[in-house]
Amino acid sequence: MNFRFICSALALSVSIFTACNSKKAEEQKAADAKIRVKEDDKADSLLIAYDPAKGDKWIADFVQNLHKKYGFNGNMLVAKDGKILYEKAIGWADYLHRDSLKITSEFELASITKTFTGTAIMQLVEAGKLSLNDNVKKFFPNFPYDGITVKLLLTHRSGMMNYVYFIDDIWRKEKRNMKKGVSNQEVMNVIAERKPNPYVKPDNRFHYNNSNFMVLGAIIEKVTGQRFSQYMMEHIFKPAGMRHTHVYSTTEYEKIPVDVVGHDRTWRYSVAQNFLDGPVGDKGIYSTVHDLVLYDKYLKNGRLLTKKSTDSSYVGRNKPINGHFNYGYGWRMFDGDKMDKVVYHTGWWHGFRHIYVRDLDKNIIVIFLGNLTNGSLMHLDDLYKHLNMPIIRKGAYHGNGSLPGSDED
Repeated sequence: MNFRFICSALALSVSIFTACNSKKAEEQKAADAKIRVKEDDKADSLLIAYDPAKGDKWIADFVQNLHKKYGFNGNMLVAKDGKILYEKAIGWADYLHRDSLKITSEFELASITKTFTGTAIMQLVEAGKLSLNDNVKKFFPNFPYDGITVKLLLTHRSGMMNYVYFIDDIWRKEKRNMKKGVSNQEVMNVIAERKPNPYVKPDNRFHYNNSNFMVLGAIIEKVTGQRFSQYMMEHIFKPAGMRHTHVYSTTEYEKIPVDVVGHDRTWRYSVAQNFLDGPVGDKGIYSTVHDLVLYDKYLKNGRLLTKKSTDSSYVGRNKPINGHFNYGYGWRMFDGDKMDKVVYHTGWWHGFRHIYVRDLDKNIIVIFLGNLTNGSLMHLDDLYKHLNMPIIRKGAYHGNGSLPGSDED
């Protein structure tokens, strides 16, 4: 009896030990897969290599016309199947000082930042550090709204007010310091104290606004014990070889250390950074067109997220607009029956206007980073047609879709 008991206990112990070792081995294997090696640097350098003599002439003419006729000022790149078809830095980095843009210039990505925040959240879900069903109150007990989960934040279904307008109104009325950056935690404290009315009840409908991803940025900092900038550098930028990508906040920098200035609609004035350039997660990442090519690569090859997580991120979680446009976990998307699967994001903030498009089926990347907020990026239809991919503009389909600025910022 005792012998059988001892044998059974021993067998159970061996089984548990083996299972633990197996789990540790899998975790180590996953960790090792995210460590860069010399071959990565070589492959990345080939991926972003570009010979102007072999550039796509049609795209070159298209971009020149976009610049002359519609006023596009910025950096752009089109790549297909791991090869850059065309890239161009066109116009001014800083009109006041007549500094020209370079292809390596870093732009404030504005809401393209949301794709990185969504990626970070999914990493933390994979690591078991949070759940999509976690309530915000789990991390911030004084949060004044009930029923808002991580998933609702990711999909813009929280119903929260937009903190940008709410905070701006308070700062102006109370004549607070407009230059000193305000942190995510400080915004969370103001929301807890003032309890602004939400737009709608949680999970009522899609309502795009920056509050969702500002709160996610605060959650990332709370869960990891790191600044948002530190987490992003360690877990996304470095593993993906994105050497020219950073989180810059006016809470950490008196002056953001980049040479590209945002200009609002005309060249008459540039947009000064202020306290609203402090919160991050909804914005705050600065990058280059080449680094965004690398971001696409490492999202696809599983280094940043498992295929299960990326696939989940690319599922529309709202009612489609015009039949094809939807929002997942930090990504806008276009898809439909017998149509390409496209994930993308737009950006519009303090003089910057962008679009970052990834056609997953045709392996095409289209990037336009602009620092003059005119309507030039509404005129890309012919480029999409040239590439034989869907037109990523809601108004190109039945109905008017969303007007620029309503949910495209």
